[in-house]
Amino acid sequence: MIAVSDPLRDGLVKSLARPEGNVTGFANLSSDLGTKRLEMLLSMVPKLQHVAVLVNPANPAHVGNLKTIQSEGMRLGIGILSAEARTPQEIDEAFALIVRGKAGAVLIVTDPFFSKELPHIVAVASKNRLPSIYGLREYAEHGGLMSYGESLAKTAGRAATYMDKIFKGAKPSDLPVEQVATIELFINRRTAKSLGLTIPQSLLISADKIIE
Repeated sequence: MIAVSDPLRDGLVKSLARPEGNVTGFANLSSDLGTKRLEMLLSMVPKLQHVAVLVNPANPAHVGNLKTIQSEGMRLGIGILSAEARTPQEIDEAFALIVRGKAGAVLIVTDPFFSKELPHIVAVASKNRLPSIYGLREYAEHGGLMSYGESLAKTAGRAATYMDKIFKGAKPSDLPVEQVATIELFINRRTAKSLGLTIPQSLLISADKIIE
């Protein structure tokens, strides 16, 4: 497995050190990623009062992610609007809700369905002139404002070493679940300019790549 939010909570493994079953691999256990994304949105759009969070109700991991972001929003004095989508049509409906709720930006929680609908989500956010932050660099490369999260390519490369060990006789139950090590920040300068936003120096310094 790669990019699993919390395999212990989801019952995929008995423990991270000794999975005990037939599943192992790499998990993204950084519970602060959602709060970091919220902080980055506030840095990019400092007068934000309301931020929308797009979640997939079919993904059990999103419940915990949303609660963490809501707690951080309360601490920062930012209203958090939850919008749900599990079908392409519901994505449009969710953004309509976000616009009606007068959210000034949107945070998209990482999800396989959302990744499949990447061009759709980026296009709707752009159409509604909503600053957006995502979990995968591909969103920023396709016109999203920012992405902050793991590098799936690098994680997949590390996962290949586990596959090699298993093919050579190692048992998955003996291979500990490892945490994703590489977190990267991509910023799309063209999108920022189109939204009338100035990228703060703090984000420019932290960015792994600025897309021109």
